[in-house]
Amino acid sequence: MRRSKHLVSYVLEGDFRRTILQIYHDTAANGTYFGRNKTIHKIKQRYFWPSIPIKPPDGVWQLVSMDFYGPISSTSHRENKYIISFTDVLSKFIVTKAVRDNKAQTAVRFVKEDIISKFGTPCCILTDNATHFPSTIMDELIKQIGATHLYS
Repeated sequence: MRRSKHLVSYVLEGDFRRTILQIYHDTAANGTYFGRNKTIHKIKQRYFWPSIPIKPPDGVWQLVSMDFYGPISSTSHRENKYIISFTDVLSKFIVTKAVRDNKAQTAVRFVKEDIISKFGTPCCILTDNATHFPSTIMDELIKQIGATHLYS
């Protein structure tokens, strides 16, 4: 679940999500309709589900996404079985690298050596909840670089 100062409720898939969206969008119970971004902000104050929209970035390197792809058939002598990617959400600039595994240590090394040292530090990193991303070593990196970690 997302880290927040306030406790939020996780909403399972189904009709309840649609009901929440309808209530916040269509009824006067929450005041007037504020537009997409303010409505989503109000919902996020009380509820969470993985596909709830994330605020679009204000500029490049503000929001980046990172993921592993694989396993794939290795054709090199290094036996790289995965591809790690790092994408700037706004510009669609992407950095990829073939790697041997999909471990947290590999992701951290990639961010330090292939991203930060060459392009600078991103503000916010979006990943999925696969075991390599919500890890102690990844949390330490995020804290060291002063970024925010979001999960999809």
